[in-house]
Amino acid sequence: MITTITPQEFPALIPVWESAVRATHDFLSEQDIAALRAQIPDYFPMVTLRVWRDPQGQIQGFIGLAGEAIEMLFIDASSRGKGIGRALLTWAIDQGANQLDVNEQNPQALAFYQHCGFEVVGRSALDGQGRPFPLLHMRYVKPR
Repeated sequence: MITTITPQEFPALIPVWESAVRATHDFLSEQDIAALRAQIPDYFPMVTLRVWRDPQGQIQGFIGLAGEAIEMLFIDASSRGKGIGRALLTWAIDQGANQLDVNEQNPQALAFYQHCGFEVVGRSALDGQGRPFPLLHMRYVKPR
């Protein structure tokens, strides 16, 4: 179920984030992951967060919005393929979200977003930290 999260619970998002990154971002080195792990908590207060909790209340995924932009969507590797990402993305679209960036080197995420009605509208050679991990800019067009 999709719920809100308190700042005291933010540390519980880190293992979910890391599990998701390790499952989908094979282009990142251990050093990259460590650097991002240290930075990601700084972003949580900057976005509207929602989490997916299992029946025991454990967080299995989360999404972060800033205005019309989906800034983060991560699903624990053990919960992938269960509709959690789709549910969180649908919630975001219902809130007015219509754009996101995805790593070009993450074909699974690209295919997921395309399947959910997003189209590539641009590309940046560098990621948000200025590293050589190209980003694809996507806009929500319609369900497929």
